[in-house]
Amino acid sequence: MPAPSGFTYSSHGDGSVVITHRGRRAATLRGDRAARFLDEVGSGDAQLVMARWTGSYKFGNERTARDHPRNRGRGRR
Repeated sequence: MPAPSGFTYSSHGDGSVVITHRGRRAATLRGDRAARFLDEVGSGDAQLVMARWTGSYKFGNERTARDHPRNRGRGRR
């Protein structure tokens, strides 16, 4: 699974944080959530943290789950 990429964030004077993905706004965090995000992004892999906070990432098991016996006959097939 490739690592997340293309995320950037900017912190504003009013305490808000804007996270963008490939130039498009993905999330805006304010207050306590913004502070927790800034703490976490400073202590870990910034790209992975931003992907997790925005929900813009995949787990890598989608194809495997689609082929699982309990999911056969659902969706595309």
